[in-house]
Amino acid sequence: MGTRWGINRTVAQIHALLYISPKPLHAEDIAETLSVARSNVSTSLKELQGWGIIRMVHVLGDKRDHFESMKDVWEMFRLVLDERKRREIDPTLAMLRECIAESEQEKEKDPYTKERLRELSDFFETTSNWYTQIRQWPASALAKFAKLGDKGLKLLGLSAK
Repeated sequence: MGTRWGINRTVAQIHALLYISPKPLHAEDIAETLSVARSNVSTSLKELQGWGIIRMVHVLGDKRDHFESMKDVWEMFRLVLDERKRREIDPTLAMLRECIAESEQEKEKDPYTKERLRELSDFFETTSNWYTQIRQWPASALAKFAKLGDKGLKLLGLSAK
């Protein structure tokens, strides 16, 4: 699943292993289980820690660092969305704003291009603002909202067609 979302294969495999593991694992166990080089495991663990979806833990009686994944899928999804927004949406929005500002300065105005840029910018602004609002919701409210489906449209007096 991770590779389909543009995530490095080893990073995705390590996260999946940690997610399904009932106990924290150390890097050597991960490397052996997945038949992956220890250096690749180390790099991947750092990336996953950067995303905030795994953390290092200590196991009594073992000096090695162990790792565990977040278990709450709603909170994990929220963190992944936060990071995606920061890495992908925010820079795209900044670039669109720059393009719109530049197009306003041009002597030869192209109304069609300006309108396309404004519509795209409005879309990203709206979805970004929407996400910022729902980001504050508790996970339980987010789950209920997601499960509403077509019922949400009916509440708004709209139909799915």
